[in-house]
Amino acid sequence: MTHRPAQHLPAAIWTLGFVSLLMDVSSEMIHSLLPVFLVTGLGASALVVGLIEGVAEATALLVKVFSGVLSDYWGRRKPLAVLGYGLGAVSKPLFALATGVGFIFAARIIDRVGKGIRGAPRDALVAEIAPPAMRGAAFGLRQSLDTVGAFLGPLLAMGLMLLWANDFRAVFWVAVLPGMLAVGLLFFGVREPERPPGKPGRNPIRRDNLARLPRAYWRVVVIGAIFTLARFSEAFLVLRAQQGGLPLALVPLVLIGMNVVYALSAYPFGKLSDRLDHTRLLAFGLLVLIGADAALAYSNHWGWVWLGVSLWGLHLGMTQGLLAAMVAQTAPNDLLGTAYGFFNLVSGLALLVASVVAGLLWDRHGAALTFIAGAAFCVLALVALRLPFRRPAG
Repeated sequence: MTHRPAQHLPAAIWTLGFVSLLMDVSSEMIHSLLPVFLVTGLGASALVVGLIEGVAEATALLVKVFSGVLSDYWGRRKPLAVLGYGLGAVSKPLFALATGVGFIFAARIIDRVGKGIRGAPRDALVAEIAPPAMRGAAFGLRQSLDTVGAFLGPLLAMGLMLLWANDFRAVFWVAVLPGMLAVGLLFFGVREPERPPGKPGRNPIRRDNLARLPRAYWRVVVIGAIFTLARFSEAFLVLRAQQGGLPLALVPLVLIGMNVVYALSAYPFGKLSDRLDHTRLLAFGLLVLIGADAALAYSNHWGWVWLGVSLWGLHLGMTQGLLAAMVAQTAPNDLLGTAYGFFNLVSGLALLVASVVAGLLWDRHGAALTFIAGAAFCVLALVALRLPFRRPAG
């Protein structure tokens, strides 16, 4: 048996991971406090908070498709990623300066447009920079560092709120710094790989080009959507913990705990996915999610809730980077931006549907049936995994 020489992930993959970490620290410092700031500081209702978040996330979903298509049409990924991160950074001072709900709404739209612009081109850039045999590790590492930012941001916000006697605006101003650092690191620290000369300006969403996205890719899209239906919003983890008597001041610890497990598991499982059969690893991830749903459905006692939250984070670590790698495995290289755009759009719409269904079940039938329904979608996803995946020819 021959042994392949050891390979290391390119430095640019690490740089992209730290760019994501810094921007997530910046964003989560604000987002973890924003609902409370809107209600207590600006007098907004819960309905207004929901409308702002819903419109903002819907905007991000739509922009993701167009930015992915544009990156394929243009043949360049980095300028769009810089623009997207730049808009995210520019939006941060607006939160600190806000004097009314309209100001916050504008800032959230700018922030989500930025997220939509950068998502698909960045993922395509990761797929192009990483050696094909290490794409699972590359996506796992980027996702892991991104998730580190997702729990460092709320931790930092909580600490500064305690230190500065609940001064929301001061915390928002601090959040500007990591956002600006993220843009600078991407601009100066990542070099886009050279592409072989091709036909410039080809429309990726022409019928003949879309026909080049094989059935294997669309199966990944479908399975990603079913995974999302099975998972719904992490807000329901917080609600379950509150049912068990978790003090309001400690509620952010639920998502922090989940993201710690997610961050610690994403890179190791990403590396493992480069060696194991993808469908088998996805199936294990679904079994872990079934375990999380079972624990959360069984009881709202803190022990069961923390078990469910931990398993939820482990499931994310096992599957999210892997699904991104599977998109790269099944889509042609010159359509990667478009492929990630459609994948993100469908998964995002599935998350919206799943969260609405989960909310209705929660209100009408209670928390237990909500998580049982999640487990049922996991079984549906396990059935869908029997569909084969093939690398497109050429």
